[in-house]
Amino acid sequence: MRIIALLSFLLISLQSVSASGGALHSAQASVSQAEPAPGSALQVGGGRIRFAFLTDTHYAVGAQSVADLRACVNDVNSIDTLDFVLIGGDLTESGADDELAGVKTLLDSLKYKYYVVAGNHDATWSESGCNTFLKVFGYEHFEFACKGWRFIGCNCGPDMRMSPALIPQDAMVWLKGLKAGRKTIFVNHYPQDTSVLNYFDVTRELKRVGVQFEIGGHWHSNTAMNYDGLPGFLGRSSLSDDSRPGYSIVVIEGDKVTVSERTVFGTTTVQGEPWYEQTLSPVKDTVTYDADGLPSGYPWMRYDVNESYPQVSEVWRFSEPANIASGFARAGEKAYYATSSGVVNAISLKNGRKLWSKPFGAKIFSTPAVSGKYLVFGCTDGFVYALNRSSGRVIWKYRCAKSVLGSPVITNGTVFIGASDGAFRALRLKDGEAVWTNNSIESFVECRPYVDDEQVVFGTWSRKLYSLDPATGRLQWTWTCERPGSKFSPAQCWPVKSDGRIFIAVPDRKLYVLDAATGKELFHLNGVARESVGITEDGSSVFTKSMYSHLIAISSNVSFDAGGAMPLSKAQWNVRTPAGYDISPTCLSEKNGVLFLPTDKGNILAFNASDGTFLWGHKFSIALVNPLDVWEKKGKMFILASAMDGNVVLLNY
Repeated sequence: MRIIALLSFLLISLQSVSASGGALHSAQASVSQAEPAPGSALQVGGGRIRFAFLTDTHYAVGAQSVADLRACVNDVNSIDTLDFVLIGGDLTESGADDELAGVKTLLDSLKYKYYVVAGNHDATWSESGCNTFLKVFGYEHFEFACKGWRFIGCNCGPDMRMSPALIPQDAMVWLKGLKAGRKTIFVNHYPQDTSVLNYFDVTRELKRVGVQFEIGGHWHSNTAMNYDGLPGFLGRSSLSDDSRPGYSIVVIEGDKVTVSERTVFGTTTVQGEPWYEQTLSPVKDTVTYDADGLPSGYPWMRYDVNESYPQVSEVWRFSEPANIASGFARAGEKAYYATSSGVVNAISLKNGRKLWSKPFGAKIFSTPAVSGKYLVFGCTDGFVYALNRSSGRVIWKYRCAKSVLGSPVITNGTVFIGASDGAFRALRLKDGEAVWTNNSIESFVECRPYVDDEQVVFGTWSRKLYSLDPATGRLQWTWTCERPGSKFSPAQCWPVKSDGRIFIAVPDRKLYVLDAATGKELFHLNGVARESVGITEDGSSVFTKSMYSHLIAISSNVSFDAGGAMPLSKAQWNVRTPAGYDISPTCLSEKNGVLFLPTDKGNILAFNASDGTFLWGHKFSIALVNPLDVWEKKGKMFILASAMDGNVVLLNY
């Protein structure tokens, strides 16, 4: 099954349309061409519309979800009066290439034209960095019309970084470009409430373009919704976890919409009476927004926090039309970063002006590294690139078998970087030649490794942490998280080391302290958040946080010989923060005695590193903050920061 799926993926990749909104693939050539492909001219007219809505299929090779989806597809094909099919995201369990190939093959057996949007499971754990979804389906948003109604849909985040959902910036640019004045229905995986960080921007645009109804999934249950006056529903999952496989049948007749659940019992199907009925009409935006564009009911830290701490000022700020999901490299008076849309930029630190930009045609999630004239990063097109940092010219590129999501570390003229092809590499900086390759790595790498003269340490989505010999690539040891399931992996954590110990934070909500020489667990600390960890410049203290407003410091050489869970009483300090509920995996930074906490909602919080005293807070975005770059110049501190929604800022204090 896996081999067939992979072969199918290769064939589909050759056929795929690379541009968003392109035509559906030839695999659907048998479907009636009466409906336009996404992005083509809209139809006019009226009449009864009837379509199937499937969502949260969670296709995984060898899992029950495959049989569940097949049962639903077969049942859809038994219906003779549908206009089309909508698929509401979380098509796959983890966004793996073979999963995407398999689900595409199965959906192509539908006799009706179908339209898909991606969900968080398709994006957050994608080994290709979401590139394969685009290759396989050919678009990341769609627009078509049927009998007087316009249907639009787009993907959602988070892309590759654990955080609350975020409608990507490129999707927002597309949405803002849609013409108003048509009766419209919007499809997205997430409910457009505070589950989505930019929910208010999305809903405002939906009302502008004429959306009267929203369709989503994510919750795996039939639920009626209302988004500041916009009605909608969330559909059940196709999975048979709590019942039988099933999906929704939606009927629009005139301005009335009804939704019924259709349940598959082997060769028998039961369609219930409509559980949802709604008369649709134009919706005006009656929400009150403040001067910063936030709604009056915005539930998190607002921009007025900046007025409370005037000692922190913005030197400059700008916004990209695409997401940013990685940190910076800096050299002299220049800084370098990449967007998720695949553009690498060089900017002046003096004024934020762009010095050069270079597109690569594939998404980039790698935090670049700089050494001498070289700027190095990984790309989802499968290459490690080295650019001339002055001009952006490609000096060399190294081909890997799959996407390169990992971030490089450069030391002693060698680039250390992991990829999605089961390999970790050391490349010669001057020409990109492989010094060594370890091909025995399970799953894919997306973190930045810890590197010194003794070891290279990094995690993957196999629940494993690896230590390799930096000279030869030979395996020194592995450590495995005991919690079953790939989601409990040290894959997004940037490990730190001090006093002969490795410190990692893992999504099982524990900070692990390992012997650096053997990988043996010495002890762990319970109740921490996701993968966020940091260390003082002198290595004396290690920091982590909880998901519920706690920031914790422990001595790097704290004595605890009992093994197991170390009590919080042995921490150097444990304080509450203004962060609220926060699941950001971004590393913590310390400079000159100040500890910086980036949050998942656009805030940077500063604390005294010696005792945890809160110093100040600053908000520059509503989205997850990426790794910070902090430095001192002429007695002033500077913080270069970016956020997932494309905002970039330079602060000083």
